[in-house]
Amino acid sequence: PPLSPFTPAAAAVKQEPGSDLEREEAETEVHSSRSDPAVSRESPRMPKQEFFVDMTCEGCSGAVTRVLNKLGGVQYDIDLPNKKVLIESEHSVDTLLATLKKTGKDAQYLGTK
Repeated sequence: PPLSPFTPAAAAVKQEPGSDLEREEAETEVHSSRSDPAVSRESPRMPKQEFFVDMTCEGCSGAVTRVLNKLGGVQYDIDLPNKKVLIESEHSVDTLLATLKKTGKDAQYLGTK
């Protein structure tokens, strides 16, 4: 008879860690899913910076692609005919400009788009 009250208590104790574990997993899932919306929430806040880069051919645009990919943490569009690069990033304008100048091409900051 004393085991009966103890057994449900033990069962309850066994369920609690499972519940805690489930809560931790749920928190982890929420945290993970929070990071995805955070990225989408940050995207509109991340300014799009426009640069002029004196690109004359696909080799030039390839050089821009290489330096920006090496820098990382950027999304960009290269407009070769208009010699413009639009970059969305949390890096500073100075960092982005210095990175673009590594191509050996003239690069100038045009402003926020």
